[in-house]
Amino acid sequence: MLGAAPTLRTAAIGCRLQPTLLTPCTYSTTTSPSPLQPKESSTTSKRRVPIARHNVAFKSTPSTIRYASSVSSSPQPTTSTDSQAISTEKLDWNTFFKLRKTRRWYQLGSSIGTGIGGFVGGAQVLTRSDMDAIVGQIPLDPFITLGLITFTCGGVGWLAGPIVGTAVFNWRNRKFRGQMDEKEKEFYRRIKRYRVDPSASSMANPVPDYYGEKISSVAGYRQWLKDQRAFNKKRTTYIKY
Repeated sequence: MLGAAPTLRTAAIGCRLQPTLLTPCTYSTTTSPSPLQPKESSTTSKRRVPIARHNVAFKSTPSTIRYASSVSSSPQPTTSTDSQAISTEKLDWNTFFKLRKTRRWYQLGSSIGTGIGGFVGGAQVLTRSDMDAIVGQIPLDPFITLGLITFTCGGVGWLAGPIVGTAVFNWRNRKFRGQMDEKEKEFYRRIKRYRVDPSASSMANPVPDYYGEKISSVAGYRQWLKDQRAFNKKRTTYIKY
């Protein structure tokens, strides 16, 4: 009996008497920690917190605005600034005296050219036209009369030379024309103020450059002032004695 196999009835009675069969089963699960996370994260539970959604507007930073403005701005042309710089170029006194000397050379060269041109032109007109009526009215030798007329044409050309030379000079130095006129007025105002009285001149004490035509620099103007003072000093000395 003891070694016999248990019957179905005895097995059912044995299962009814076991207290472990009446207790509920509990299961525990453990998650293995990931190799990138610490071990404490495997034991602690994570809570999900709901996040309220809001309308978020991103404002542009100053750097973005600056970048956009620098890209959108077009480069300004440099021709206007160059022309303004040329027009506002300052004319000093030394440059004024150099330009004044250059203008004299223009006038002299133009006078020589127009004088020769007037002389040749007058001779051509006299040889190709009938001048008997005019020559007959002058009580001189016809050759002398024709020569005087020819030299008169050359003299007219010589006198017209400074006008042509000044026009050419003003055209080539047109950026300084307005400043040249202002400097001319200031220069002659100073000459008129500091020059001596020519009525007190004599053979021993002549007037030193009354119109200031020999002044070609600032140093020359200072020397001219010294000459004027020396003239006045000599004049007072002669009057005293």
